Amino acid sequence: MKCIVHVSPVNLDELYFTGKTIVVIDVLRASNTIIAALNNGAREIVPVGSIEFAVKVSGGMFGGHTLLGGERNTKRIDGFALGNSPREYTEEIVSGKSIVFYTTNGSKAIAKAKFSDNLFVCSFSNISALADHLVRLNLDFEILCAGRNNSFSMEDSICAGKLIARIQESDGELVLNDSSTACLSLYGTYGGDIFEMLKNSDHGKLLIENGFEEDIKICSEVDNVKVIPFFRENVVKLMQNNKSS
Repeated sequence: MKCIVHVSPVNLDELYFTGKTIVVIDVLRASNTIIAALNNGAREIVPVGSIEFAVKVSGGMFGGHTLLGGERNTKRIDGFALGNSPREYTEEIVSGKSIVFYTTNGSKAIAKAKFSDNLFVCSFSNISALADHLVRLNLDFEILCAGRNNSFSMEDSICAGKLIARIQESDGELVLNDSSTACLSLYGTYGGDIFEMLKNSDHGKLLIENGFEEDIKICSEVDNVKVIPFFRENVVKLMQNNKSS
């Protein structure tokens, strides 16, 4: 399998993703929020690229069974029911609901890659489940790091490196490009303590300043769920028979 890592979506066109297998990573915090929502029974996540489109889409979906969720600059958007903290997406709130979801980086990355043949959402929490699935697929794949404000983010690239390392541990034979090799090296250097790495990242520091340190703890958990969010027909759902116990 060939593996290419993109450390930001900024220089990629939507049509670039046509026919590809893509893994989107936004460790702080969209990936974990999507994982939490689906694992707690949300019907689906509808990722969108703008706040205006989120409001427009939500108006035509399932009435009271739709929630608006997301953030701008770490804070819940005015008029939205939920922010971008995985702690908010409890079973009591999201079970059976469709969630129209906008975030500064993560939802935009998913929306940009919408023409992929296969599109998965990854964070540290489901990394082994996804690695095993990619090994079974045995297809070339590309990792799209959501990054931060169209630039590099340490946490997404280290997560990409850990995913690569986990596939290699499963005897998955990978051919890496330069950015994949660099992410693997970053993981080897800084991936020993995920929580400390996240706290000291630029985005982690901003979240702490805004009162979200508990979210960083959640986002640092490794392999605590087996869910694989899968994008198809403009929504993200769990792969069938894929929910943590």
